[in-house]
Amino acid sequence: MKYLIILGDGMADEPISSLDGKTPLQYAQTPSIDRLAQMGRCGMLDTIPDGFAPGSEIANLSVLGYNLPDVFEGRGSLEAASMGIDILPGEMAMRCNLICIEKGKIKNHSAGHISSEEANVLMRFLQEQLGDEEVSFYPGVSYRHLLKFKGGDKRLTCTPPHDVPGTAFTEVMVQSQVQEAVSTAEKLNQLILRSQELLENHPVNLKRAAEGKDKANSIWPWSPGYRPAMKTLGEQYGIGSGSVISAVDLIRGIGVYAGLEVIMVEGATGLYDTNYEGKVQAALQALKKQDFVFLHIEASDEAGHEGDALLKVKTIEYLDRRVVKTVLETIAHWHEDITIALLPDHPTPCALRTHTRDAVPFVIYRTGGEPDAVQVYDEFACREGNFGLLKGPQFMEQLIVAKK
Repeated sequence: MKYLIILGDGMADEPISSLDGKTPLQYAQTPSIDRLAQMGRCGMLDTIPDGFAPGSEIANLSVLGYNLPDVFEGRGSLEAASMGIDILPGEMAMRCNLICIEKGKIKNHSAGHISSEEANVLMRFLQEQLGDEEVSFYPGVSYRHLLKFKGGDKRLTCTPPHDVPGTAFTEVMVQSQVQEAVSTAEKLNQLILRSQELLENHPVNLKRAAEGKDKANSIWPWSPGYRPAMKTLGEQYGIGSGSVISAVDLIRGIGVYAGLEVIMVEGATGLYDTNYEGKVQAALQALKKQDFVFLHIEASDEAGHEGDALLKVKTIEYLDRRVVKTVLETIAHWHEDITIALLPDHPTPCALRTHTRDAVPFVIYRTGGEPDAVQVYDEFACREGNFGLLKGPQFMEQLIVAKK
């Protein structure tokens, strides 16, 4: 049996008045995704355990069957694995965004989706100016970077910048949860303020401003943690070999700890202009040799963070036409059994521009499996599916363990 998970990050939403009171999933033209729903069995999945915020790191670990209290050590340590950066004992890793601040408020979490080339220049500059024996900066992809803190204490309250657009940045800076973490919080807040002084008139930002683009004029460190202790999917579910395909360091890092091979696809951007065709072909090629592929598509999540409902509809239609259709057409000629699952990790409602913890719709199709009565795939139709409401690891138990 081959296994393919297609994850449309943040694809779920809420009814939107400009879309005739429909969600983007309901409004979009998705004949191939609906066909998958008609062939398979549907349900809803609660991906966010109690006590955890609805971040992509939490939701994707949950989809892959991990018990979050046992394994979660922050987003930064996961992304470090994707970047080939080791987290040693006594070191803390954090996601470090480049963000845009305007008139003292967080304008956006992505510095206007700054290019990796521009961001690389800025992060290396910050390492030269602010790096020391305690703190190191590592460039990543677009606005997503890494900060490593020797001796840092993770008992901090850090606000993800995508949760608070329009908020005064001084209201959501790092706070310590215990006295022992006060010095860590103070150092991080000093770095935020110093980065603003250094970045505001950097040539990269002056050029961006002249072109009408948002400046990357502040760092924003968040999601602290140490090195996680995670079993591989092989150890947990008996998967012999597998791959992860994503434009996002976080997802690739989860894949590294899960024992998956990371497949890089040229032109994979994490946005609506990503190389859909390249990613699906890479997934299908990998499935010829391996047992499991986790194909992650980020674009819908970014559209939700931008609050752009029509763009989100477009990303869903692209997923349908350029990924799911290709998969269904290809497997029709295979002589090997396959299980295909499609789902988001969490909702990213356009009205809120951030993640929520609501359950997400999913479909599982298995060669020779008995379908249920669901005829279309969306947040409401899937509630009537035979799986009902599952929580966290129950999804992987249904996907793999039950048919291993």
